Amino acid sequence: MPDATFACPDLTTFCRLDELGLQVVGQRLEPDRAVLACRIAEADQWCRRCGCEGTARDSVLRRLAHEPLGWRPTTLEVTIRRYRCADCGHVWRQDTSRAAEPRARTSRRGLRWALEGIVCQHLTVARVAEGLGVSWNTANDAVLAEGRRVLIDDAQRFDGVKVLGVDEHVVRHEALLFRMEVKDLHGLVVVAAR
Repeated sequence: MPDATFACPDLTTFCRLDELGLQVVGQRLEPDRAVLACRIAEADQWCRRCGCEGTARDSVLRRLAHEPLGWRPTTLEVTIRRYRCADCGHVWRQDTSRAAEPRARTSRRGLRWALEGIVCQHLTVARVAEGLGVSWNTANDAVLAEGRRVLIDDAQRFDGVKVLGVDEHVVRHEALLFRMEVKDLHGLVVVAAR
């Protein structure tokens, strides 16, 4: 008798792609990366201009770097359907905003992994880029933008903070670097660093 505490294996849930509105339909393991073929879970066949139902026209492939699984960079190959409205002729693609920002090369989970790696695990941008399987510049730009969105642009980041402490110290690696941190002494959390 199977153990009732286990569910059937589900790669979509394991890779946390259900949070992104994606569903895994195939996988390929290459020597240097894992590739997951995905499709968008929700249908998007209704015209955004006139509201009529569109017909599937063709599909395009979008590649996104995702959080690494098993110390191997993971690439999502998302098949995006394009539709054409029979009534007004408008052409549109399925909405991928849950999976990634427009024109982004990294999934939202990949961005979260990279930001947590740098802030919490003290990984370098080079290590994050290696884990995502992207260039250093791509990783750096993505982490800076996500950090700005999540940490700096959040107006409520100081809500509940009662006492702030400032700590200046010297970090010695190749050269002397001065670092200043502003900490929430109640929650013992760094709220800003420079």
